Amino acid sequence: EVQLVESGGGLAQPGGSLRLSCEASGFTFSSYTMVWVRQAPGKGLEWVSSTNIIGISWYTDSVKGRFTASRDNAKNTLYLQLNSLKTEDTAMYYCAKDWGTPTARRGQGTQVTVSS
Repeated sequence: EVQLVESGGGLAQPGGSLRLSCEASGFTFSSYTMVWVRQAPGKGLEWVSSTNIIGISWYTDSVKGRFTASRDNAKNTLYLQLNSLKTEDTAMYYCAKDWGTPTARRGQGTQVTVSS
């Protein structure tokens, strides 16, 4: 059974940092491009970043230069480093596999709140 468990969210001040983790199990993690998506209050899901099997990542424009996605295939873990946080980054953050396909799966999410 595919399991994705996010952690690391919390409350941060504007300009602050957080590091999110996503522990994966139930599939061959190293064989999949992994994705971070987020959902702000009252809004739909928004793609944030993708990281391919060799660790190359790409990002939505609003987080470029501030967020860094990475992975450790030995630990079956995906990461998202959030720097220079803005209030508009407040959202539930999810990691996902097979995003955009009928077999897409995502975890339960971790809440990030940016507020002074």
